[in-house]
Amino acid sequence: MTLPRFYPIFDSAAWLGRMLPLGVRLVQLRIKAATAETLRAEITRAQRLCRAHGATLVVNDHWQLAIDLGCDWVHLGQEDLDHADIAALRRAGIRLGLSTHDRAELARALALAPDYVALGPVYPTILKPMKWPAQGLARLTEWKGLIGAMPLVAIGGLSVERAAGAFAAGADVVSAVTDITRSADPEARVRRWIEATR
Repeated sequence: MTLPRFYPIFDSAAWLGRMLPLGVRLVQLRIKAATAETLRAEITRAQRLCRAHGATLVVNDHWQLAIDLGCDWVHLGQEDLDHADIAALRRAGIRLGLSTHDRAELARALALAPDYVALGPVYPTILKPMKWPAQGLARLTEWKGLIGAMPLVAIGGLSVERAAGAFAAGADVVSAVTDITRSADPEARVRRWIEATR
C-alpha cells in the first residue's frame, strides 16, 4: 500500500478547510477534548471536506464514531488500544494506524497487523508532554528494518528542513503538527511541505 508522503495533523475541521485545497491528500483529525456532539460534527465535516478534495481522513482515537460515521481510517495510540475494539474496526473495513515508541509497543502493534506504524517523537516535540526521549533517525532505520514493506510514519519535531533526513533514514511518510499550526503563514508552510515531499 502506498500512502502520500506528507501527513499533517490538525485539531479541527476548520484547518482541513484551509489546507486541503492546497493539495494535502492524507490528514489526521486529532481532537482530544470535546463533547460527543462536537466530535460528531467535526468528523462529519472533515469527512465531507476530504471526499470533496480526494483526500484520505484518519480519525485519531474516536474509533466508535469512526465506525458510526463510515470513516475509512483510524489512528490509535497505545493507551487507546486498551479500550478499542479492533475486531469491530476490521469488520467495518476501517484501516488502522498505530503509534509506537519502543520495541514492546512495536511488537504489540505488529501483532494487530496495522496498515501503518508511526514512530515518535523522532525529534523533541512541543505538541504534548512525552515520557519518551527523542528517538532519532537511527531508530527510524531500525523500525523500517523490523516492519519491512509496511508504511512507516515519522512524527515528532519534524519540519520541512528535517523531512529529507527522515526519508533517508527509512520513513515512508512524514507527519507534522506544530511546524504548520504555529507558523506565521501556515498555508505557505504547507505548500513548502508538499513541494518537499513530492
